[in-house]
Amino acid sequence: MKKSVIMLLLPLALLAGCKDSGKTLTSATGSIYEMLVVMDNGVWETAAGDSVRKYMAADMPCLPQMESYFTLSQVSPALFDNLFMPTRNILFVDINADRYTQNKITYHTNVYSQPQALCRIQCASREDFEALMAEYGEKIQQWFVRQEIDRQGKFYQNYKTTEPRQAVQKHFKCDIAVPADYLLVADTAFQLADGTPIGLVWAVNDGGAMRRDLLIWSYPYTDKNTFTEQYLCQMRDSVMRHIVKGGIDGSYAGTEYRQIPPQMRSISVQKNAYCAELRGLWRMYNGTSMGGPFVEHTRLDEVSQMVITSEVFLFAPGQKKRNALRQQEAILYTLQLQQEINELKEVEVRSER
Repeated sequence: MKKSVIMLLLPLALLAGCKDSGKTLTSATGSIYEMLVVMDNGVWETAAGDSVRKYMAADMPCLPQMESYFTLSQVSPALFDNLFMPTRNILFVDINADRYTQNKITYHTNVYSQPQALCRIQCASREDFEALMAEYGEKIQQWFVRQEIDRQGKFYQNYKTTEPRQAVQKHFKCDIAVPADYLLVADTAFQLADGTPIGLVWAVNDGGAMRRDLLIWSYPYTDKNTFTEQYLCQMRDSVMRHIVKGGIDGSYAGTEYRQIPPQMRSISVQKNAYCAELRGLWRMYNGTSMGGPFVEHTRLDEVSQMVITSEVFLFAPGQKKRNALRQQEAILYTLQLQQEINELKEVEVRSER
């Protein structure tokens, strides 16, 4: 494969078709997690198009039904005009042997509209493009996902004084942006069966057809094996069993292990800080048939030496869950621990002459 160049340009107004960078950008069009693929029609129907669908339309992990990362639509470059340019997520594929001698991937925001994410891929051949997607397809996919999450998180930052947010600030000395439609259910402390002290804040949005829950809990950091899938699953089950009860005596919420086992991965949040993400399904044990997806972030508060876990889970029987879960997930990315809140800002020192 030819040498590839990966670039991040935020923002850029030098792409073909964006001639007047001085104008105020229009609002982006399209729904969240929709993507427009700009690619020749003939190429779209080949293996090159399949390589796009393999990553951008892949099934999201740990959902109870199949739902893709993105809902795709496609248009040829010749028809990519003012109607399509404001689309919120655009993957622009330009394959031209006469024009390009090396592969190139560039990332851009707010080119034709705002908020907008655009990834442009330039290759000399379909084979080069397929090889490039095989190497970078997942990274491109996750870049678009993070753009959507960050947009939602910025929107949530407008909610400054919600009761759950104030409870988190008081209880954990941390901060998190909680939307106004989440109501505080619990602000409590208890001990698990093994004596581990737990502090917990619980908020719920159950005003519509879906129920959305947000839980944040803390416990002392005492074990180097804390950030492992096994430990986090065990801790999750212990906390959920204690706090989330069903309508039938003896029923409680726990992790589903048989149908779709939980998945853990390392991600970066808050200026590349380490975070353990746990994603899976929950179910009600010893009670009614209830369940749904959950996403959990676990981090170490370096100031208090407490492990902070924030989780969202969803109950939406018979409904698609991708967009609602992603909107919940964006809340988790807004969590700031004490080390981020107390971080010293750079101070410019000027010498007087």
